Amino acid sequence: MACTKFLPLLFMWLLDQQLGSCSTDPQDVYALRSLSGEWKNGPSSWRHSDDPCGNWDGVNCSNSIRVTELKLFNMGIKGTLSNAIGDLTELQLIDFSNNKYLNGQLPPSIGNLKKLKTLILIGCKFSGTIPVELGNLSQLQTLSLNANHFTGRIPASLGRLADLVWLDLANNQLNGSIPISATEGSGLDQLAHAQHFHLNKNYLSGPIPLSLFSSSMNVKHILLDSNNLSGVIPESIGLLQKLEVLRLDRNNLIGPVPQSISNLTRLKVLNFANNELTGMIPNMTGMHALYNLDLSNNSFDPSEAPSWFSSGLQNLTTLTIEAGKLHGEVPEKLFSFPNLQEVKLSRNSFSGALNMGANISKQLKVVNFQNNLLTSVMVSSNYNDKLILVGNPVCSNMHIYQTEYCQVPGQGFTIKLSDSIVCSNPYEATSMFRAPYFSYLNDSIYYPQLRENISNKLGVAQRFSIDNYSFDSDEYLQVHMKFCPSGSGSGSKCFTSKEILMNLDLNSKIDSLPDVFGPFYFMMSEYQCQERGSKILIIGLVISFSAASLAVICIGSYAIRKKKQAERAISKSDPFASWGSNGEDIGAAPNQQSVRFFLYNELRKCTKNFSNSQVIGTGGYGKVYKGILPDGQIVAIKRLQKDSLQGGLEFKTEIESLSRVHHKNLIQLCGFCYEKEERILVYEYICNGTLSENLSGSKSTQLDWKRRIQIAWDSATGLAYLHEHANPPLIHRDIKSTNILLDDNWNAKVADFGLSKLVKEVETGNASSFVKGTWGYLDPEYFRTNQLTAKSDVFSFGVVMLELVTARSPLKGGEHIVGVVEKAVNRYDREFYGLKHVMDEVLVEEGNLIGFKQFVDLALVCTQMSAEERPAMSEVAMEISMIMKNLD
Repeated sequence: MACTKFLPLLFMWLLDQQLGSCSTDPQDVYALRSLSGEWKNGPSSWRHSDDPCGNWDGVNCSNSIRVTELKLFNMGIKGTLSNAIGDLTELQLIDFSNNKYLNGQLPPSIGNLKKLKTLILIGCKFSGTIPVELGNLSQLQTLSLNANHFTGRIPASLGRLADLVWLDLANNQLNGSIPISATEGSGLDQLAHAQHFHLNKNYLSGPIPLSLFSSSMNVKHILLDSNNLSGVIPESIGLLQKLEVLRLDRNNLIGPVPQSISNLTRLKVLNFANNELTGMIPNMTGMHALYNLDLSNNSFDPSEAPSWFSSGLQNLTTLTIEAGKLHGEVPEKLFSFPNLQEVKLSRNSFSGALNMGANISKQLKVVNFQNNLLTSVMVSSNYNDKLILVGNPVCSNMHIYQTEYCQVPGQGFTIKLSDSIVCSNPYEATSMFRAPYFSYLNDSIYYPQLRENISNKLGVAQRFSIDNYSFDSDEYLQVHMKFCPSGSGSGSKCFTSKEILMNLDLNSKIDSLPDVFGPFYFMMSEYQCQERGSKILIIGLVISFSAASLAVICIGSYAIRKKKQAERAISKSDPFASWGSNGEDIGAAPNQQSVRFFLYNELRKCTKNFSNSQVIGTGGYGKVYKGILPDGQIVAIKRLQKDSLQGGLEFKTEIESLSRVHHKNLIQLCGFCYEKEERILVYEYICNGTLSENLSGSKSTQLDWKRRIQIAWDSATGLAYLHEHANPPLIHRDIKSTNILLDDNWNAKVADFGLSKLVKEVETGNASSFVKGTWGYLDPEYFRTNQLTAKSDVFSFGVVMLELVTARSPLKGGEHIVGVVEKAVNRYDREFYGLKHVMDEVLVEEGNLIGFKQFVDLALVCTQMSAEERPAMSEVAMEISMIMKNLD
């Protein structure tokens, strides 16, 4: 027994002898070695030096002896967090954020770090319950565990964190009620100094406790949106005199809005949308600080426009009350609030004339009165921006019908900016603003302010640009940024690990941007960089070039002539010989297999010089033309525009994917053209258009129940082949009704492979982590965690299945199709399963829908929030085939 106790001391002595001149405390060295022993990779400096305090990237020490900070964000660490973390007892800061393969449970030993002030684990893959031992961290000020896979309840022990200012547990799978001290001894009501309660996007249930809020609290931001909270909004909410942001939207809250809400005179953002609130629309009079207000999709009593529509809210930028049961005339003064940018009052019953007089806010960009009862409109010449009146009687007037007011609005979510910088190896990040004071990123106000503050307040030394921004379905603002290594220009210089950790420390500054952007955090894309140059390579190139020049001089004009002949031959045999000369070309040239190369002039002739009369579709990529080849074959020709949202990567992916997959339910690629800066794809022609087109208008009458089941089975079969039998298997990543085409026999074919990823790349972590897809169809777990799997396609396909039932778009009026169907399901309704009022009328009239219940249940299983609960695509195809057999 004595020998056993002596072994650790002996080991520490041997370690100390081995380190020699190492100044770091041996206990800390041992702990760090134990941590890295659980990882497959990490900073290379940890392997090349024996002294952590002197040479290890991401390790900061006090007096060069004890480790006080571990900053290892976005280092590509794979593995788990060892219990040895608890031995670094002098730690004050831990930031392991955006290591998307750092998984497993958070070890309880982390509760030993009594001096820890900051713990940031954003965007990792930690799972299991949050350890109760975190309540022992008496000096903790920042706790950011958002965008992980934590489950179970919020530990009541967190209430003991008396110094906590920032609490962020969002984007996890936490469930149960919010803990309070009255019932559990400790609770979140004890966090008197906390300014940020971010518990959004979980599965929290039960009522919001009355005692959760008190006048002694300093809270500024409360994010409880996208949970399963029920009951009433507690009257105690009015005690929070410093509150600036309150999001309770997307829950199951009931009852009237408490009158105490009027006490929140500092409130800037208020969102109660998508609940079951009743009574009168709350009185906002006196809430002069309010910028962004959303009360949509509740069960308020019918009323005329409240008086505060005309005065009092001088700071208001965004007013959203969709489906609010408002009626009567629209007050003209509504549009004169000086900072107003967007008015969204669709799906109400406003009637009479819409008068937008001369005193219109200069900031106003969007006015949406879709689906009201307006009979006339008067718009001042001072307003030249978007006005949406489709679905109003006024649009039956032939004079106004042709105007853009009466056209169905597009769903463009992403705004690209023009000041994007160019460099070969950028470091990319997406900032997630969860409650901005605005819903329109004004280029002349907020955009320059954002650039300036990221430059100055975050202390970023590198050149950077904001490439694009978008508001997602949760009304979060996503801003995609790109940072370039200093002095890189368009060359190949890379960021080193040390430069990233020192100069791009974004999440530790999460409270440093102006309040107008609201609470936010950064998600960084995995950084991979390969420098193309080295001294040896340059020397080799110089020698090779000199030898080649000498050979040319010696051989003379004969060699020059042969060289030109060879170049012409290469150009004919290798259509991608010039790949890379265009700035939008990405990576190596496409590896096509037996795909025909078309000359530009061939395609120009067969489309009548790309005549508009031949256009059969348009999209973010450009236009699709119908063409007839010289052999009589009809084809669809997709020509990418110069300003396309897609580019070289999508063009390359489409060629490589479709040249390798062959299935009757996948679109066939006939060829491509890469010439004269043109990127053109040639497909088989599918005459009956997209599923989306056929589910709308008169065409939907041709899609009876049996045909819709056949379409679902065709699509599922094609995707199952793609996931499991293609060589190599692929994940489509953009399944939607516009990417399912119907031929002359109504057989379905899956199309558009521009975003697809190889399953092998995804499983090995070599695929880009930047989330792509289409809102409404996008897998929420993929969006939340950046973890793409084949189950992401299953979620998207489940949404398509619900479209086949309802003939409605995935996002309509602020509601997602999954939520609409889930809320409507009535398992006692044998005929329509409770969905009669949300179904496509064509199916309601048909009746006797064999297998309807099984089909809807299968769709809802496919759209489960957790990928683990969704079936594989082959299982989906099999289930649909069973329904088809019962139809015969």
